[in-house]
Amino acid sequence: MNKSKSALAILSLTAATAFAGSALAQAQESGGYVGLSIGQSKVNDFDCAGFASCDTKDTAWKIFGGYQFNRYIAAEAGYTDLGKVKAGDDAGSSLEIKTNAWELLAVGSYPIGTSGFAPYVKAGFFRGETKTTINEAGVGSFSGKNTNTDLTYGIGVRYDIMRNLAVRAEWQRYNGIGATVTGFDLGGDSKIDVISIGALYKF
Repeated sequence: MNKSKSALAILSLTAATAFAGSALAQAQESGGYVGLSIGQSKVNDFDCAGFASCDTKDTAWKIFGGYQFNRYIAAEAGYTDLGKVKAGDDAGSSLEIKTNAWELLAVGSYPIGTSGFAPYVKAGFFRGETKTTINEAGVGSFSGKNTNTDLTYGIGVRYDIMRNLAVRAEWQRYNGIGATVTGFDLGGDSKIDVISIGALYKF
């Protein structure tokens, strides 16, 4: 009888400990976070408006914050500087397009056991702003601004270094980016891809 009571007590203590550990793990996997990332942007489907030289790649950076509801789902908002497109010719004419975006996304993660790695996907909407300046040799300077709201999505992987600190690498696409200057044909909408690495701090 005493042995039965002792075994029952041990089982009860084990179950309670396991439950407490699970609750603690869940608490650590939820909460707010902030972060910063940096990488390279590339503008696709842009014809450079007939300029002889054209650079559609630039440095991009992002500041972001979010809330992790559980180990699988988070909501995230951020601001991204998508860099510039620069073009020119031997006559001295030039083109510069700057783009930035505010974004709101849902993030779905899948932690791999206790390895610290968590592949993720993200999707949502962004509000983009594009400022374009054309300097035409012998004529003058022309500028325009375009705003758009469209889809953005990406994939990546996060690695948890410690309870409050993680790093991640990702690819993200921004659709429907357009440039506008009255009197100039700058083609249709473009897509901007960003490959980046970043760090985030979890509260």
